[in-house]
Amino acid sequence: MAKVIMIQGTMSGAGKSLLVAGLCRIFRQDGYRVAPFKSQNMALNSYITKEGLEMGRAQVMQAEAAGIEPLVCMNPILLKPTSHTGSQVIVNGEVRGNLSARDYFAHKTELIPDIKAAFRKLETYADIIVIEGAGSPAEINLKQNDIVNMGMAAMVDAPVLLVGDIDRGGVFAQLLGTLMLLTEEERERVKGLIINKFRGDSTILDPGIQMLTERGQVPVLGTVPYMELTLEDEDSLTDRFDAKHVGKIDLAVIHYPRISNFTDFDVFEQMPEVSVRYVTNVRELGTPDLIFLPGSKNTMGDLKWMRQNGLEAAVKRAAGKVPIFGICGGYQMLGCEIADPDSVEEGGQIRGMELLPVRTVLQKEKHRCQTDGTLDAVEGIFSGLTGCEFTGYEIHMGQTVYCNGYGSGAKGTVDKVAGPANGAENVVSDSTGRIYGSYIHGLFDKGEIAGRMIQTLAREKGISLEDGVWEDYRTIKERQYDKLADTLRGYLRMEEIYGMLREARIS
Repeated sequence: MAKVIMIQGTMSGAGKSLLVAGLCRIFRQDGYRVAPFKSQNMALNSYITKEGLEMGRAQVMQAEAAGIEPLVCMNPILLKPTSHTGSQVIVNGEVRGNLSARDYFAHKTELIPDIKAAFRKLETYADIIVIEGAGSPAEINLKQNDIVNMGMAAMVDAPVLLVGDIDRGGVFAQLLGTLMLLTEEERERVKGLIINKFRGDSTILDPGIQMLTERGQVPVLGTVPYMELTLEDEDSLTDRFDAKHVGKIDLAVIHYPRISNFTDFDVFEQMPEVSVRYVTNVRELGTPDLIFLPGSKNTMGDLKWMRQNGLEAAVKRAAGKVPIFGICGGYQMLGCEIADPDSVEEGGQIRGMELLPVRTVLQKEKHRCQTDGTLDAVEGIFSGLTGCEFTGYEIHMGQTVYCNGYGSGAKGTVDKVAGPANGAENVVSDSTGRIYGSYIHGLFDKGEIAGRMIQTLAREKGISLEDGVWEDYRTIKERQYDKLADTLRGYLRMEEIYGMLREARIS
Protein backbone atom coordinates (compact mmCIF):
# COMPACT_ATOMS: atom_id res chain seq x y z
CA MET A 1 0.00 0.00 0.00
CA ALA A 2 1.59 3.26 -1.16
CA LYS A 3 2.15 6.21 1.15
CA VAL A 4 0.09 9.24 0.11
CA ILE A 5 0.14 12.98 0.48
CA MET A 6 -2.27 15.47 -1.05
CA ILE A 7 -1.87 19.07 -2.24
CA GLN A 8 -4.99 21.21 -2.09
CA GLY A 9 -5.27 24.93 -2.78
CA THR A 10 -7.23 27.93 -1.61
CA MET A 11 -8.24 28.60 -5.23
CA SER A 12 -7.58 27.55 -8.80
CA GLY A 13 -4.13 28.64 -9.89
CA ALA A 14 -2.57 28.55 -6.42
CA GLY A 15 0.24 26.41 -7.81
CA LYS A 16 -0.93 22.91 -6.94
CA SER A 17 0.16 21.30 -10.21
CA LEU A 18 3.74 22.54 -10.02
CA LEU A 19 4.07 21.72 -6.31
CA VAL A 20 2.90 18.16 -7.02
CA ALA A 21 5.45 17.95 -9.84
CA GLY A 22 8.19 19.29 -7.56
CA LEU A 23 7.42 16.82 -4.79
CA CYS A 24 7.35 13.99 -7.33
CA ARG A 25 10.80 15.04 -8.49
CA ILE A 26 12.16 15.25 -4.94
CA PHE A 27 10.84 11.81 -3.98
CA ARG A 28 12.24 10.36 -7.21
CA GLN A 29 15.65 11.95 -6.53
CA ASP A 30 15.56 10.41 -3.06
CA GLY A 31 15.15 6.94 -4.51
CA TYR A 32 11.40 6.32 -4.27
CA ARG A 33 9.00 5.13 -6.93
CA VAL A 34 6.55 8.02 -7.03
CA ALA A 35 3.46 8.80 -9.11
CA PRO A 36 0.98 11.70 -9.38
CA PHE A 37 -2.80 11.33 -9.15
CA LYS A 38 -5.77 13.59 -9.76
CA SER A 39 -9.18 11.98 -9.61
CA GLN A 40 -10.92 14.59 -11.78
CA ASN A 41 -9.34 17.09 -14.13
CA MET A 42 -11.04 19.71 -16.29
CA ALA A 43 -8.87 20.65 -19.25
CA LEU A 44 -8.73 20.96 -23.02
CA ASN A 45 -5.05 20.02 -23.08
CA SER A 46 -4.97 16.24 -23.17
CA TYR A 47 -2.58 13.42 -23.98
CA ILE A 48 -2.78 9.90 -25.40
CA THR A 49 -1.04 7.05 -23.58
CA LYS A 50 0.68 4.10 -25.25
CA GLU A 51 -2.58 2.17 -24.84
CA GLY A 52 -4.47 4.85 -26.79
CA LEU A 53 -6.22 6.26 -23.70
CA GLU A 54 -6.83 9.94 -23.01
CA MET A 55 -5.73 11.83 -19.89
CA GLY A 56 -5.02 15.39 -18.76
CA ARG A 57 -1.62 16.86 -19.62
CA ALA A 58 -1.04 18.17 -16.08
CA GLN A 59 -0.60 14.60 -14.83
CA VAL A 60 1.63 13.86 -17.84
CA MET A 61 3.89 16.74 -16.79
CA GLN A 62 3.93 15.42 -13.22
CA ALA A 63 4.71 11.89 -14.44
CA GLU A 64 7.65 13.30 -16.39
CA ALA A 65 8.90 14.90 -13.17
CA ALA A 66 8.51 11.54 -11.43
CA GLY A 67 10.44 9.82 -14.21
CA ILE A 68 7.70 7.35 -15.13
CA GLU A 69 5.48 6.66 -18.11
CA PRO A 70 2.14 8.52 -18.02
CA LEU A 71 -0.69 6.13 -17.13
CA VAL A 72 -4.39 6.83 -17.49
CA CYS A 73 -4.96 5.64 -13.90
CA MET A 74 -3.20 8.86 -12.81
CA ASN A 75 -6.25 10.80 -14.05
CA PRO A 76 -9.34 8.56 -14.16
CA ILE A 77 -11.82 11.36 -14.92
CA LEU A 78 -11.17 14.07 -17.52
CA LEU A 79 -13.76 16.71 -18.33
CA LYS A 80 -13.28 18.53 -21.64
CA PRO A 81 -15.56 21.59 -21.86
CA THR A 82 -17.65 21.72 -25.01
CA SER A 83 -19.63 24.81 -23.98
CA HIS A 84 -20.01 27.15 -21.02
CA THR A 85 -22.35 24.65 -19.35
CA GLY A 86 -21.31 21.20 -20.55
CA SER A 87 -18.34 18.87 -21.04
CA GLN A 88 -17.30 15.68 -22.71
CA VAL A 89 -16.81 13.16 -19.90
CA ILE A 90 -13.85 10.80 -20.27
CA VAL A 91 -13.48 7.95 -17.77
CA ASN A 92 -10.35 5.81 -17.68
CA GLY A 93 -9.34 7.26 -21.03
CA GLU A 94 -12.59 6.45 -22.86
CA VAL A 95 -15.38 8.85 -23.82
CA ARG A 96 -18.56 8.26 -21.80
CA GLY A 97 -20.54 11.03 -23.51
CA ASN A 98 -21.42 14.70 -23.09
CA LEU A 99 -23.13 15.97 -19.95
CA SER A 100 -24.30 19.33 -18.69
CA ALA A 101 -22.63 20.58 -15.53
CA ARG A 102 -25.83 19.94 -13.56
CA ASP A 103 -26.20 16.37 -14.82
CA TYR A 104 -22.57 15.57 -14.12
CA PHE A 105 -22.83 16.99 -10.61
CA ALA A 106 -25.89 14.81 -9.98
CA HIS A 107 -24.19 11.60 -11.14
CA LYS A 108 -20.49 12.05 -10.32
CA THR A 109 -20.60 9.81 -7.24
CA GLU A 110 -21.34 6.92 -9.59
CA LEU A 111 -17.73 7.28 -10.71
CA ILE A 112 -16.24 6.65 -7.25
CA PRO A 113 -15.64 2.94 -8.01
CA ASP A 114 -13.66 4.00 -11.11
CA ILE A 115 -11.59 6.41 -9.02
CA LYS A 116 -10.83 3.80 -6.38
CA ALA A 117 -9.94 1.18 -8.97
CA ALA A 118 -7.58 3.59 -10.73
CA PHE A 119 -5.90 4.49 -7.44
CA ARG A 120 -5.46 0.83 -6.49
CA LYS A 121 -3.88 0.15 -9.87
CA LEU A 122 -1.49 3.09 -9.42
CA GLU A 123 -0.44 1.69 -6.04
CA THR A 124 1.06 -1.31 -7.84
CA TYR A 125 3.55 1.06 -9.51
CA ALA A 126 4.45 3.44 -6.68
CA ASP A 127 5.86 3.70 -3.16
CA ILE A 128 4.49 7.25 -2.83
CA ILE A 129 1.49 8.84 -4.54
CA VAL A 130 1.20 12.64 -4.60
CA ILE A 131 -2.44 13.64 -5.09
CA GLU A 132 -3.61 16.95 -6.52
CA GLY A 133 -6.92 18.54 -5.63
CA ALA A 134 -8.94 20.91 -7.81
CA GLY A 135 -9.98 24.49 -7.14
CA SER A 136 -10.64 24.86 -3.43
CA PRO A 137 -12.01 22.43 -0.82
CA ALA A 138 -14.10 25.31 0.58
CA GLU A 139 -16.29 25.87 -2.47
CA ILE A 140 -19.64 25.41 -0.77
CA ASN A 141 -21.58 24.74 -3.98
CA LEU A 142 -19.27 21.83 -4.86
CA LYS A 143 -18.64 20.23 -1.47
CA GLN A 144 -21.60 17.88 -1.57
CA ASN A 145 -20.43 14.43 -2.70
CA ASP A 146 -16.94 15.79 -3.42
CA ILE A 147 -14.65 13.37 -5.27
CA VAL A 148 -11.57 15.52 -5.90
CA ASN A 149 -10.67 17.45 -2.72
CA MET A 150 -11.54 16.39 0.84
CA GLY A 151 -13.75 13.61 -0.49
CA MET A 152 -10.72 12.18 -2.28
CA ALA A 153 -8.53 12.64 0.81
CA ALA A 154 -11.05 10.68 2.85
CA MET A 155 -11.17 7.85 0.28
CA VAL A 156 -7.46 7.12 0.73
CA ASP A 157 -6.87 8.65 4.19
CA ALA A 158 -4.41 11.24 2.88
CA PRO A 159 -2.76 14.04 4.89
CA VAL A 160 -3.29 17.40 3.17
CA LEU A 161 -1.00 20.36 2.52
CA LEU A 162 -3.01 23.53 1.84
CA VAL A 163 -1.44 26.04 -0.55
CA GLY A 164 -2.22 29.76 -0.82
CA ASP A 165 -1.18 32.17 -3.59
CA ILE A 166 0.36 35.34 -2.14
CA ASP A 167 0.95 36.78 -5.61
CA ARG A 168 -2.78 37.46 -5.93
CA GLY A 169 -2.95 39.07 -2.50
CA GLY A 170 -4.83 38.21 0.67
CA VAL A 171 -2.99 34.97 1.32
CA PHE A 172 -3.65 34.97 5.08
CA ALA A 173 -7.38 35.43 4.48
CA GLN A 174 -7.23 32.70 1.83
CA LEU A 175 -5.68 30.16 4.18
CA LEU A 176 -7.59 31.04 7.34
CA GLY A 177 -10.87 31.43 5.48
CA THR A 178 -10.47 28.03 3.87
CA LEU A 179 -9.73 26.38 7.21
CA MET A 180 -12.76 28.06 8.79
CA LEU A 181 -15.07 26.73 6.07
CA LEU A 182 -13.91 23.13 6.49
CA THR A 183 -15.61 20.71 8.83
CA GLU A 184 -13.72 19.65 11.95
CA GLU A 185 -12.89 16.30 10.38
CA GLU A 186 -11.60 18.00 7.24
CA ARG A 187 -9.48 20.48 9.24
CA GLU A 188 -7.83 17.57 11.03
CA ARG A 189 -6.59 16.31 7.66
CA VAL A 190 -4.71 19.57 6.98
CA LYS A 191 -1.23 18.96 8.36
CA GLY A 192 0.57 21.97 6.91
CA LEU A 193 0.18 25.28 5.08
CA ILE A 194 2.31 26.58 2.22
CA ILE A 195 2.55 30.20 1.05
CA ASN A 196 3.34 30.15 -2.65
CA LYS A 197 4.70 32.64 -5.23
CA PHE A 198 6.29 35.12 -2.83
CA ARG A 199 8.47 37.90 -4.24
CA GLY A 200 11.01 39.64 -1.99
CA ASP A 201 12.27 39.14 1.57
CA SER A 202 10.16 36.45 3.22
CA THR A 203 11.10 37.58 6.74
CA ILE A 204 8.60 40.43 6.45
CA LEU A 205 5.90 37.74 6.58
CA ASP A 206 6.99 36.48 10.02
CA PRO A 207 4.27 38.31 12.03
CA GLY A 208 1.58 37.08 9.65
CA ILE A 209 2.89 33.53 9.74
CA GLN A 210 2.88 33.57 13.54
CA MET A 211 -0.73 34.77 13.57
CA LEU A 212 -1.65 32.22 10.90
CA THR A 213 -0.16 29.40 12.97
CA GLU A 214 -1.89 30.55 16.16
CA ARG A 215 -5.33 31.05 14.64
CA GLY A 216 -5.27 28.18 12.20
CA GLN A 217 -3.59 25.72 14.54
CA VAL A 218 -1.71 24.35 11.53
CA PRO A 219 2.05 24.87 10.95
CA VAL A 220 3.34 26.82 7.97
CA LEU A 221 5.79 24.47 6.25
CA GLY A 222 7.35 27.02 3.94
CA THR A 223 7.16 30.17 1.88
CA VAL A 224 7.96 29.26 -1.72
CA PRO A 225 9.31 32.04 -3.97
CA TYR A 226 7.85 32.97 -7.31
CA MET A 227 9.65 30.79 -9.86
CA GLU A 228 10.31 31.52 -13.52
CA LEU A 229 9.75 28.04 -14.94
CA THR A 230 9.06 26.96 -18.49
CA LEU A 231 6.70 24.12 -17.63
CA GLU A 232 3.08 23.51 -18.53
CA ASP A 233 0.48 25.28 -16.43
CA GLU A 234 -3.25 24.74 -16.06
CA ASP A 235 -4.72 25.59 -19.46
CA SER A 236 -7.74 27.49 -18.13
CA LEU A 237 -5.51 29.83 -16.08
CA THR A 238 -2.40 30.23 -18.19
CA ASP A 239 -1.00 33.73 -18.60
CA ARG A 240 0.79 32.92 -21.86
CA PHE A 241 -2.24 34.13 -23.80
CA ASP A 242 -1.43 37.65 -22.60
CA ALA A 243 2.07 37.80 -24.12
CA LYS A 244 2.33 40.59 -26.73
CA HIS A 245 6.11 40.88 -27.21
CA VAL A 246 7.24 40.58 -30.85
CA GLY A 247 10.61 38.90 -31.32
CA LYS A 248 12.94 38.70 -34.29
CA ILE A 249 10.92 35.66 -35.33
CA ASP A 250 7.25 36.22 -34.58
CA LEU A 251 4.85 33.27 -34.36
CA ALA A 252 1.10 33.89 -34.12
CA VAL A 253 -1.26 31.23 -32.75
CA ILE A 254 -4.98 31.75 -33.41
CA HIS A 255 -6.66 31.70 -30.01
CA TYR A 256 -10.20 30.59 -30.70
CA PRO A 257 -12.74 30.01 -27.90
CA ARG A 258 -12.27 26.21 -27.72
CA ILE A 259 -8.51 26.10 -28.30
CA SER A 260 -6.99 22.79 -27.19
CA ASN A 261 -3.49 21.35 -26.84
CA PHE A 262 -1.75 24.70 -27.20
CA THR A 263 1.16 22.95 -25.47
CA ASP A 264 2.15 22.01 -29.04
CA PHE A 265 3.85 25.41 -29.25
CA ASP A 266 5.61 25.47 -25.87
CA VAL A 267 8.91 24.45 -27.44
CA PHE A 268 9.06 27.69 -29.43
CA GLU A 269 8.63 29.75 -26.25
CA GLN A 270 11.97 28.44 -25.00
CA MET A 271 13.88 29.86 -27.97
CA PRO A 272 15.70 33.19 -27.65
CA GLU A 273 14.59 35.89 -30.10
CA VAL A 274 11.37 33.97 -30.86
CA SER A 275 7.96 35.22 -29.74
CA VAL A 276 4.75 33.20 -29.52
CA ARG A 277 1.63 35.39 -29.48
CA TYR A 278 -1.94 34.14 -29.06
CA VAL A 279 -4.25 36.35 -31.11
CA THR A 280 -8.02 36.72 -30.91
CA ASN A 281 -8.68 39.41 -33.54
CA VAL A 282 -7.36 40.86 -36.78
CA ARG A 283 -5.73 43.85 -35.07
CA GLU A 284 -3.62 41.56 -32.88
CA LEU A 285 -2.54 39.39 -35.80
CA GLY A 286 -0.18 41.94 -37.32
CA THR A 287 2.45 40.57 -39.69
CA PRO A 288 3.85 37.40 -38.13
CA ASP A 289 6.46 35.15 -39.74
CA LEU A 290 4.33 32.01 -39.24
CA ILE A 291 0.68 31.47 -38.35
CA PHE A 292 -0.40 28.39 -36.38
CA LEU A 293 -3.97 27.11 -36.26
CA PRO A 294 -4.03 24.92 -33.13
CA GLY A 295 -6.34 22.13 -32.06
CA SER A 296 -9.96 22.81 -31.16
CA LYS A 297 -12.62 21.05 -29.09
CA ASN A 298 -15.27 22.43 -31.47
CA THR A 299 -13.69 22.76 -34.91
CA MET A 300 -16.82 23.88 -36.72
CA GLY A 301 -17.78 26.39 -34.08
CA ASP A 302 -14.29 27.86 -33.89
CA LEU A 303 -14.07 28.13 -37.68
CA LYS A 304 -17.37 30.05 -37.64
CA TRP A 305 -15.90 32.30 -34.94
CA MET A 306 -12.89 33.04 -37.17
CA ARG A 307 -15.21 33.70 -40.10
CA GLN A 308 -17.35 36.12 -38.12
CA ASN A 309 -14.53 38.17 -36.59
CA GLY A 310 -12.47 38.46 -39.76
CA LEU A 311 -9.54 36.24 -38.74
CA GLU A 312 -10.29 33.69 -41.45
CA ALA A 313 -10.09 36.35 -44.14
CA ALA A 314 -6.89 37.75 -42.61
CA VAL A 315 -5.26 34.31 -42.54
CA LYS A 316 -6.26 33.67 -46.15
CA ARG A 317 -4.80 37.05 -47.18
CA ALA A 318 -1.54 36.05 -45.49
CA ALA A 319 -1.46 32.71 -47.33
CA GLY A 320 1.34 32.70 -49.89
CA LYS A 321 3.21 35.41 -48.00
CA VAL A 322 3.86 33.57 -44.72
CA PRO A 323 3.66 29.87 -43.87
CA ILE A 324 0.46 28.64 -42.21
CA PHE A 325 0.49 25.43 -40.18
CA GLY A 326 -2.63 23.74 -38.81
CA ILE A 327 -2.52 21.04 -36.14
CA CYS A 328 -5.49 18.67 -35.64
CA GLY A 329 -8.61 20.87 -35.62
CA GLY A 330 -6.63 23.66 -37.25
CA TYR A 331 -5.61 21.24 -39.98
CA GLN A 332 -9.24 20.32 -40.55
CA MET A 333 -10.17 24.00 -40.86
CA LEU A 334 -7.60 24.53 -43.63
CA GLY A 335 -9.36 21.98 -45.86
CA CYS A 336 -12.15 22.43 -48.37
CA GLU A 337 -14.98 21.16 -46.14
CA ILE A 338 -15.89 19.75 -42.75
CA ALA A 339 -18.93 17.47 -42.65
CA ASP A 340 -20.68 16.33 -39.48
CA PRO A 341 -23.36 13.80 -40.49
CA ASP A 342 -23.67 12.33 -36.97
CA SER A 343 -23.86 15.70 -35.15
CA VAL A 344 -20.63 15.08 -33.29
CA GLU A 345 -20.23 18.86 -33.01
CA GLU A 346 -22.89 21.00 -34.69
CA GLY A 347 -24.26 18.80 -37.48
CA GLY A 348 -24.46 19.49 -41.19
CA GLN A 349 -21.42 20.69 -43.06
CA ILE A 350 -19.36 23.83 -43.36
CA ARG A 351 -17.03 25.20 -46.00
CA GLY A 352 -13.42 25.14 -44.90
CA MET A 353 -10.76 27.77 -45.55
CA GLU A 354 -9.93 26.02 -48.85
CA LEU A 355 -6.17 26.30 -48.36
CA LEU A 356 -5.44 22.56 -48.30
CA PRO A 357 -6.89 19.97 -50.73
CA VAL A 358 -8.50 17.85 -48.02
CA ARG A 359 -11.99 17.15 -46.70
CA THR A 360 -12.89 16.00 -43.19
CA VAL A 361 -15.86 13.94 -42.06
CA LEU A 362 -16.38 14.01 -38.29
CA GLN A 363 -17.16 10.62 -36.77
CA LYS A 364 -18.50 9.42 -33.44
CA GLU A 365 -15.41 7.36 -32.64
CA LYS A 366 -12.40 9.35 -31.42
CA HIS A 367 -9.10 8.40 -33.04
CA ARG A 368 -6.47 8.05 -30.31
CA CYS A 369 -2.94 6.75 -30.72
CA GLN A 370 0.72 7.52 -30.17
CA THR A 371 2.83 7.84 -33.28
CA ASP A 372 6.49 8.21 -34.15
CA GLY A 373 8.77 7.92 -37.14
CA THR A 374 10.45 10.25 -39.59
CA LEU A 375 8.91 13.11 -41.53
CA ASP A 376 8.59 11.98 -45.11
CA ALA A 377 8.85 14.24 -48.15
CA VAL A 378 7.97 17.57 -46.55
CA GLU A 379 7.59 20.00 -49.45
CA GLY A 380 8.01 23.73 -49.78
CA ILE A 381 9.59 26.17 -47.38
CA PHE A 382 10.00 23.55 -44.62
CA SER A 383 11.46 20.86 -46.90
CA GLY A 384 14.48 20.79 -44.57
CA LEU A 385 12.33 18.85 -42.09
CA THR A 386 12.29 15.80 -44.37
CA GLY A 387 13.86 12.87 -42.56
CA CYS A 388 13.61 14.42 -39.07
CA GLU A 389 12.49 12.02 -36.36
CA PHE A 390 9.30 12.85 -34.48
CA THR A 391 7.29 11.49 -31.56
CA GLY A 392 3.74 12.54 -30.85
CA TYR A 393 0.13 11.46 -30.61
CA GLU A 394 -3.19 11.83 -32.40
CA ILE A 395 -6.51 12.68 -30.82
CA HIS A 396 -9.31 13.70 -33.16
CA MET A 397 -12.86 13.00 -34.21
CA GLY A 398 -13.16 12.15 -37.89
CA GLN A 399 -11.19 11.20 -40.96
CA THR A 400 -9.48 13.53 -43.41
CA VAL A 401 -9.04 12.57 -47.07
CA TYR A 402 -7.66 14.24 -50.16
CA CYS A 403 -10.20 15.84 -52.45
CA ASN A 404 -10.02 17.08 -56.03
CA GLY A 405 -11.08 20.45 -57.34
CA TYR A 406 -10.89 22.51 -54.17
CA GLY A 407 -8.42 25.23 -53.24
CA SER A 408 -4.87 25.32 -54.53
CA GLY A 409 -2.82 22.32 -55.53
CA ALA A 410 -5.42 19.55 -55.27
CA LYS A 411 -3.70 16.18 -55.34
CA GLY A 412 -4.52 12.50 -55.07
CA THR A 413 -8.01 11.02 -54.95
CA VAL A 414 -10.90 11.60 -52.63
CA ASP A 415 -10.49 8.26 -50.87
CA LYS A 416 -6.80 8.65 -49.98
CA VAL A 417 -6.26 9.35 -46.28
CA ALA A 418 -4.50 12.65 -45.66
CA GLY A 419 -2.51 12.92 -42.45
CA PRO A 420 -0.63 10.45 -40.29
CA ALA A 421 -3.57 8.18 -39.48
CA ASN A 422 -3.37 4.71 -41.00
CA GLY A 423 0.23 5.21 -42.11
CA ALA A 424 -0.47 8.06 -44.53
CA GLU A 425 1.60 11.24 -44.82
CA ASN A 426 2.44 12.83 -41.47
CA VAL A 427 2.54 16.40 -42.82
CA VAL A 428 0.27 17.50 -45.68
CA SER A 429 1.07 20.58 -47.78
CA ASP A 430 -0.40 22.48 -50.71
CA SER A 431 1.27 23.14 -54.06
CA THR A 432 2.71 26.49 -52.92
CA GLY A 433 4.66 24.76 -50.14
CA ARG A 434 3.56 27.31 -47.55
CA ILE A 435 0.37 25.75 -46.17
CA TYR A 436 0.79 22.72 -43.90
CA GLY A 437 -1.41 20.46 -41.84
CA SER A 438 -0.89 17.51 -39.52
CA TYR A 439 -2.77 15.50 -36.95
CA ILE A 440 0.33 15.00 -34.78
CA HIS A 441 0.35 16.71 -31.40
CA GLY A 442 3.86 17.16 -30.03
CA LEU A 443 5.24 17.22 -33.59
CA PHE A 444 7.71 20.03 -32.84
CA ASP A 445 9.07 18.76 -29.53
CA LYS A 446 11.69 16.22 -30.56
CA GLY A 447 15.18 16.91 -31.83
CA GLU A 448 15.78 19.62 -34.41
CA ILE A 449 12.30 20.11 -35.89
CA ALA A 450 11.44 23.38 -34.15
CA GLY A 451 14.97 24.73 -34.52
CA ARG A 452 15.08 24.02 -38.25
CA MET A 453 11.74 25.76 -38.72
CA ILE A 454 12.99 28.89 -36.95
CA GLN A 455 16.25 28.91 -38.91
CA THR A 456 14.25 28.64 -42.14
CA LEU A 457 12.10 31.61 -41.15
CA ALA A 458 15.23 33.60 -40.25
CA ARG A 459 16.77 32.92 -43.67
CA GLU A 460 13.51 34.00 -45.31
CA LYS A 461 13.78 37.33 -43.49
CA GLY A 462 17.46 37.66 -44.24
CA ILE A 463 18.44 37.81 -40.57
CA SER A 464 20.71 35.80 -38.30
CA LEU A 465 19.89 34.63 -34.81
CA GLU A 466 22.31 34.74 -31.90
CA ASP A 467 21.75 31.14 -30.84
CA GLY A 468 21.41 28.87 -33.84
CA VAL A 469 21.48 25.57 -31.91
CA TRP A 470 18.50 24.55 -29.77
CA GLU A 471 18.09 21.59 -27.49
CA ASP A 472 15.51 18.87 -27.59
CA TYR A 473 12.54 20.19 -25.61
CA ARG A 474 12.54 17.15 -23.33
CA THR A 475 16.10 17.97 -22.23
CA ILE A 476 15.02 21.52 -21.38
CA LYS A 477 12.12 20.22 -19.30
CA GLU A 478 14.35 17.84 -17.35
CA ARG A 479 16.45 20.79 -16.19
CA GLN A 480 13.29 22.67 -15.23
CA TYR A 481 12.08 19.78 -13.06
CA ASP A 482 15.43 19.71 -11.27
CA LYS A 483 15.28 23.48 -10.75
CA LEU A 484 11.78 23.13 -9.31
CA ALA A 485 12.87 20.38 -6.92
CA ASP A 486 15.97 22.30 -5.80
CA THR A 487 13.84 25.37 -5.03
CA LEU A 488 11.28 23.41 -3.02
CA ARG A 489 14.02 21.69 -1.03
CA GLY A 490 15.37 25.11 -0.11
CA TYR A 491 12.07 26.55 1.09
CA LEU A 492 9.91 23.65 2.35
CA ARG A 493 10.45 21.75 5.58
CA MET A 494 10.88 18.45 3.80
CA GLU A 495 11.67 16.47 6.95
CA GLU A 496 8.20 17.29 8.30
CA ILE A 497 6.63 16.34 4.96
CA TYR A 498 8.45 13.01 5.09
CA GLY A 499 7.13 12.66 8.65
CA MET A 500 3.58 12.96 7.34
CA LEU A 501 4.29 10.17 4.88
CA ARG A 502 5.67 7.93 7.60
CA GLU A 503 2.53 8.44 9.67
CA ALA A 504 0.07 8.09 6.79
CA ARG A 505 -1.94 4.91 6.22
CA ILE A 506 -0.25 2.84 8.88
CA SER A 507 -3.36 0.81 9.68
